[in-house]
Amino acid sequence: MGQRTVLVTAHIGRENALRSARFVADRLTAAGISVRSLAGEFSSPGAHEVPASDAAAEGAELVIVLGGDGSLLRAAELSRPAGVPLIGANLGHVGFLAEAEPDGLADLVERVVARDYAVEERMTIDVTVRRNGTGIASTWALNEATVEKAARERVIEVIIEIDGRPLSRWGGDGVVCSTPTGSTAYAFSAGGPVVWPEVEALLMVPISAHALFAPPMVVSPQSVLAVELIVASETSGAVLWCDGRRKVDLPPGARVEVRRGALPVLLARLQTSESRSGGFTDRLVAKFGLPVAGWRGRTWEDAGKHA
Repeated sequence: MGQRTVLVTAHIGRENALRSARFVADRLTAAGISVRSLAGEFSSPGAHEVPASDAAAEGAELVIVLGGDGSLLRAAELSRPAGVPLIGANLGHVGFLAEAEPDGLADLVERVVARDYAVEERMTIDVTVRRNGTGIASTWALNEATVEKAARERVIEVIIEIDGRPLSRWGGDGVVCSTPTGSTAYAFSAGGPVVWPEVEALLMVPISAHALFAPPMVVSPQSVLAVELIVASETSGAVLWCDGRRKVDLPPGARVEVRRGALPVLLARLQTSESRSGGFTDRLVAKFGLPVAGWRGRTWEDAGKHA
């Protein structure tokens, strides 16, 4: 087998992330694995610096991300075109996409060295912006694409469409179009449902809509969602944000189309012995601090084992 290579990237604004990145890089190098780092992030004797371009992850086995969910979303821009899995160590706040906490870095490295991880696909969305039928921008997102007002004191007026048919019109702060992965991010804050990651679906969640009918909606992954800005509206401008990272200014009358992405994002998971649904339930409890005291579970099964 050829030389194993791992790209290690870190949140450059956090000293603890840079220290952790050096620790991970040194451990991987000691295990005989070639380590890449992004130019200008951190230095390690065994790490080879590469530019932060689409080629940074090419040929790598894995991308290890030290930071929060924002750092992982940034790293997804490098890993997705290369088809390389991401694994995150949470050094931020919630870190919902991360697989390890700071005290689990040594175990994370050991599991990577032993190839003791599983890879799962996460659905993405492709986003196209049109004006008068002409495409003016195209981008993608792992979590969500959000059409929102550009000025705090104004609202935007939109018509939403599902599969080529108009559904409703309202004024408000905007609309979130989300993947199941993004259901615990902005869509959750806007009142949307939590969708388990193995469920294939698209979500549309209004943000502070002034309308009788403006519920969060879950639709088929084959559906095409569209948000049209009302041309005659005298409200201020609107913007499109994808994963809170990629921004497109939207002119009056712009149309934003959202469909299932052609390329997924690959995530590496350490809990290979657990079912994915059970693992996600435990993740919800841990990340949101949900109260589960008093749960007894399937106690009759345990009783049967000892009968």
